[in-house]
Amino acid sequence: MAQSLQYLVPKHTSGERLDRFLAGVNPDLSRSQLKRLIDQGHVQVDNAPVKASQKLKEGQTVTLFVPSPIPSQLVPEPDISFDIIYQDQDVIVVNKPAGLVVHPAAGHRTGTLVQGLLAVCPDLTGIGGEARPGIVHRLDKDTSGIMMVAKTDRAHQSLVNQFTDGRITKFYVALCRGWPKMDQGEIDAPIGRHPVRRKEMSTRSNSGRSALTRFTVLRRFGQRISLLRVNILTGRTHQIRVHLASIGCPILGDRVYGVGLGWLKKGGGPLKGLVKRQMLHAQSISFLHPVTGHEMTFKTDVPEDMSRVLESLEKDEIN
Repeated sequence: MAQSLQYLVPKHTSGERLDRFLAGVNPDLSRSQLKRLIDQGHVQVDNAPVKASQKLKEGQTVTLFVPSPIPSQLVPEPDISFDIIYQDQDVIVVNKPAGLVVHPAAGHRTGTLVQGLLAVCPDLTGIGGEARPGIVHRLDKDTSGIMMVAKTDRAHQSLVNQFTDGRITKFYVALCRGWPKMDQGEIDAPIGRHPVRRKEMSTRSNSGRSALTRFTVLRRFGQRISLLRVNILTGRTHQIRVHLASIGCPILGDRVYGVGLGWLKKGGGPLKGLVKRQMLHAQSISFLHPVTGHEMTFKTDVPEDMSRVLESLEKDEIN
């Protein structure tokens, strides 16, 4: 339903930018959402259209028109398989299988997690006239594990803010080709577009953004394979894959940043034929419920394909 909200500019905010003022009085909307509404002409100051950068004066009236969401053009697909770990009226937590793309993009217009979610949660809402499927964070196609999705605008904004403020904790398990020098470590290296291979990310980018990853070695196997527990404190694209590769421990089966599958085809010992994707699994996530404020933690076991690899490595150690 469309809304019309009015705010009187007080003395203490005189001189403040319009978008910053609106973010302060309406915390349920992000700065990017508010800027889009301003650019689309849905915000007026004293009944006149304005720009996001306009400085406000005491006594002015700011009117914000929030249009109704446009119905999603995405078609629900009930045959998409994923496990629902938890669900209430505000959030849904799922266990995404490897091989499933999170949202539609070039080359993957259908068959994504979003279409599957719409089949079980048809009331996923949007804001600012643009339908949103509730996605707060993403996992790569070949990464398995826990994801949370917002079912309302309020929940979406709360969870986005928690990510921005570093209040959400995510742990992964990763099988790597290599042994880290230390049993515990921290990788603090900016990540941006690769200077040459533009589809890839790199720690050697000229425009990298800060990225921080912490890891603990859980097990060192033969053939210099290690099992790591990984905690990311930022959310850069391909962060774990890029950071682990940068210290000489690429994720097993990673065709982009690692040794890929070539060495397994040539030999690979006990793992020959078992590794068919990158061995990375989002094992747990902790966040504050967007409405109740209660801390929530969800965990999931490693999937069957990763479990078979671990079992094979264990047997090889015994033999």
